[in-house]
Amino acid sequence: MDTFRALHLFTRVIELGSFTAAAREAGLGQPALSKAIAGLEQSLGVRLLARTTSGLSPTDEGRRFYARGREIVEDYQEAVADVRGRTRQLTGTLRVNAPLGLGELRLGTLALAFLKDNPNIALELVLNDRMVDLIEEGMDVAVRLGHPPPPDAVAREVAYSPRLLVASPAYLQGAARLEAPEDLAAHEYLWFAGLRPDNVLEFARNGKTAKIEAHGRFRVNSSLALRQALVQGAGLGSAPAWLVGDLLETGDLVRLLPDWTLPGQALHLVYPSRRYLPLRVRAFLQFMAERLPALPGFEQPAR
Repeated sequence: MDTFRALHLFTRVIELGSFTAAAREAGLGQPALSKAIAGLEQSLGVRLLARTTSGLSPTDEGRRFYARGREIVEDYQEAVADVRGRTRQLTGTLRVNAPLGLGELRLGTLALAFLKDNPNIALELVLNDRMVDLIEEGMDVAVRLGHPPPPDAVAREVAYSPRLLVASPAYLQGAARLEAPEDLAAHEYLWFAGLRPDNVLEFARNGKTAKIEAHGRFRVNSSLALRQALVQGAGLGSAPAWLVGDLLETGDLVRLLPDWTLPGQALHLVYPSRRYLPLRVRAFLQFMAERLPALPGFEQPAR
């Protein structure tokens, strides 16, 4: 059995989602392709694909083998292109994970711009607010906000978003005065779930800090839901500039205590810790690193 050929066929079955599509692309009959995959499984001594009446899916071993095998295939293709003296065209599929709110408000436009520049690339943007395992879930890149990067991956800080204390004009009408951080005790504070569970906010001004305990009855784990609650006047709260900057410009929200600062939110590009990255992943990382700091509400990180 040609092991490398079988590996290539296996990666294409995973990427195309069927034996039929992979066989058609390779110019093979489906029985020949199935025989090659079965031979690969036999040589490895593990089952790579689970076949059902509704289709197929990789086993746990298959997912891990695909993640490593795809690197081998792409490294070989790039080496061939290099020795033949030409630049390999960007092809294949990118799977990118990002926070829901950031993805819906800001990243969709960037993803489409990258696709426009690279017509042979397909991109799957997976939006959720949980920490994903890049290898286990087959992600090439993750865009992460705030949380410390995972120790088993490479993380590159590319942008920073200041955190602002804001409220709607409707909330401020008739609300208690707010002239110093200590005045927050008289206000209803809206929390992003998982942020500072001890209810303490850290303000800074002119080298001095103030730790203030705030109180509020509403917590939500969605940045978009928090944004809406602030606009509706349910209370005041803090949010990164990328989330509320446009609402400040329209007057739907007002910035409070502008002389005081809160810890901002770092933005990282995270990718599996490995020596060789596919060409399309390297191109995407460079594209995003150049454009993310220019998005509304972001700036270059402090060095």
